[in-house]
Amino acid sequence: MKKIIQTIKDIWTIEELRNKLILTLGFMAVYRFMAQVSLPGIDMTQLGVDSNNVQGGLLGIINAFTGGAFSSASIMALGVMPYISASIVVQLMGIAVPYLQKLDKDGESGRNKKTQITRWLTILITLVQAPTYIANMGRIGIPESAFTMGHGGLFFISSLILLMTGSIFAMWLGEKITDKGIGNGISLLIMIGIIARFPGSFMNEFTSKMSAGGGAGIMILIEIVIWFLVVLASVYLVTAVRRVTVQYAKRSVIGNIKSIGSARDYIPLRLNSAGVMPIIFAQALMFVPAFLTQSNNDTIKNIGIQFQDMFGLWYNVLFAVLIIIFSYFYTAITIPTNKMADDLKRGNGFIPGVKPGHDTAELLDTILSRITFPGSIFLALLAVFPAFVAKFGIQQNWALFYGGTSLIIMVGVAIDSIQQINAYLLSHHYDGLMKTSTGRRAK
Repeated sequence: MKKIIQTIKDIWTIEELRNKLILTLGFMAVYRFMAQVSLPGIDMTQLGVDSNNVQGGLLGIINAFTGGAFSSASIMALGVMPYISASIVVQLMGIAVPYLQKLDKDGESGRNKKTQITRWLTILITLVQAPTYIANMGRIGIPESAFTMGHGGLFFISSLILLMTGSIFAMWLGEKITDKGIGNGISLLIMIGIIARFPGSFMNEFTSKMSAGGGAGIMILIEIVIWFLVVLASVYLVTAVRRVTVQYAKRSVIGNIKSIGSARDYIPLRLNSAGVMPIIFAQALMFVPAFLTQSNNDTIKNIGIQFQDMFGLWYNVLFAVLIIIFSYFYTAITIPTNKMADDLKRGNGFIPGVKPGHDTAELLDTILSRITFPGSIFLALLAVFPAFVAKFGIQQNWALFYGGTSLIIMVGVAIDSIQQINAYLLSHHYDGLMKTSTGRRAK
């Protein structure tokens, strides 16, 4: 405990780090405040705490990412989701579009152009998502009594402008946090939205268990312990790496004396290189079986019903299989083993016992395929674990925090932010030692 307090003091004494933290917290507070502002013509007192229609599937993800703003008709209902969609599209297009591949090789200027493309694509996606959201408000659980202005043109235009403005403002906040704050801004905004629903979900579970009686305190304690164990498992999944030893040849010339040495390093290949993207892709596809319920054939309709319940058996079996498939797919398109092998060769690096070039790329690809298998299974188990715990009487809202996209994002973003803070602390201590030694030499 003393070490934690001392670390907090150290953080507060570094002016640059303190300012970055204050700015980050301030921007996140602004985002959460804006998420509580409803669209003009919407009476928030007529809205329920949660909508059953947005608890599962992709709509459930969007609602969780926006901290409930999606289901409450907030001006931040779309949040950063258009920006995330645009980033995914640009990333996938980078595989096939030569111009985007060239930008990746152009360094800082290329990244700036790619960011600009992502911003414009975000606006285009918002132009599609905002009218769709307005047109389908009733389907996501917003009752007719909540519309004080009706569904006329004035409501549509004002809502369209505000939804687009809110999404662009959220994108701007995320980029400012990344540039001037701590951590990845977009990820932090998603995380704060998820965390915003955490206290309410836990209190609902606590109240429900206490009202039932019969050893409720013990059950709550067991649930908390299991939750901590799942968090630890998520930390392991996010941080686990397979280190591939690399050796670099070094040459030095001092006068007429030539010496050849070597230095060892390693390439960290993550157990879960795809992050949460396989879960997002899989849940997007889980909408397809829902269309089967519109069939006139009773057999096909019953099959569709089986895949509508996100806490049902067949839904989670298919969900887990899709996550494993997409883990391999996304890892294959985002980890360029051929480029890694070429970079090693250009830097006079090699894996001991393996020829540089093609053989190195083949080895890296083989290792990546082998570690992706347990990583994808681990990710699939975490994704379907909420359905498992829900069968033991845990409320669905609270069960969602036992795995899936929400928990993995929270863990990943928290670890990334902590690593950046640690880097600042180490840098501060290092600079302090240098200043002290310089002063002693001056004396």
